[in-house]
Amino acid sequence: MSVTTSASASIKADTLTPRQRFTAAMQRRPLPGRVPHFELVFFLTMEVFGKVHPEHRMDHQWLQMTQHERNLHIADLAQLYIDIAERYEHDAILLNPRPREPEMFMALIDEIRRRSGDRFFLMLHGDATISIPCGGDLEEMSVRMAEQPDQVEAEAAQRVDTFLQRAEVLRRHGGLDGFALCCDYCFNTGTFLPLPWFDRFITPYLHRLIAGYREMGFYVIKHTDGNIIPILDRLVPDDERCRPHALHSLDPQGGVDMKQIIERMGDKVALCGNVNCGLLQTGTDEQCIESARYALTHGMKAPGYVFCTSNCVYTGMELSRYELIREVWRREGIRSA
Repeated sequence: MSVTTSASASIKADTLTPRQRFTAAMQRRPLPGRVPHFELVFFLTMEVFGKVHPEHRMDHQWLQMTQHERNLHIADLAQLYIDIAERYEHDAILLNPRPREPEMFMALIDEIRRRSGDRFFLMLHGDATISIPCGGDLEEMSVRMAEQPDQVEAEAAQRVDTFLQRAEVLRRHGGLDGFALCCDYCFNTGTFLPLPWFDRFITPYLHRLIAGYREMGFYVIKHTDGNIIPILDRLVPDDERCRPHALHSLDPQGGVDMKQIIERMGDKVALCGNVNCGLLQTGTDEQCIESARYALTHGMKAPGYVFCTSNCVYTGMELSRYELIREVWRREGIRSA
């Protein structure tokens, strides 16, 4: 497994593969030509391709399959991921099939590489840290943190160990470029935990996880929605060994402004997102275009920038809205030489 790229400043932009463009952005190495684009997930596969998205397929089907059926299933998933990337000119593909097992991951990576070579940057979900829990689980978590903090810390450490062990298996297997850490920490008003608790139960484990991935040669993108400003220095620490290569989603609904993020962190980390998903759902076409244009105008001032929405192309979003902002990217997301 290697995450190095043969792209260099001397290579013409039109000769770069999507993987090379995306890798250059992760390295904060601006190149002339159209800036990279991807979506964390493109869920509208039924509408576009007539196929159920991999994340919506059931685990138990895999367990019941013969090996021949599994091979056919892997081939179908691989081609669907490639079709999404090719149709919408995505430079990277986030794989999140079910079941989430190393056997599935490795088979899918191999099949995509067999069909498309090193054309696309491939990543997996890889976040072991504590995320905002669902519903009533938040109260239970809070009680455990207050009454059993040592046990919560031990469990957090064990999860990091488990994920790093899995990553080592994938490193030896080869073909994977990196991980997207997709645990959410923030509401639109700020973090879901008080900062002292965040620094006890999340920060050290996030840093150890990132450092472990980086030591193995993987790229790391940290995703969280909401208002990340109170924890920005935790997400992008001074110690580069513990720092993700990129931040995603830079959520404007949480008050995160691309211009301000660039001023504070643009020289330390690549930036992905900031196109307002709320407006894509409920705004006018003009508002969607303006949001995409704002993200591009300021994002391209950073040495590392990837154009995308502030979350993903989720079920229920109008396809036409995504295609609208994508056209803004195609026309205006071009760096001069």
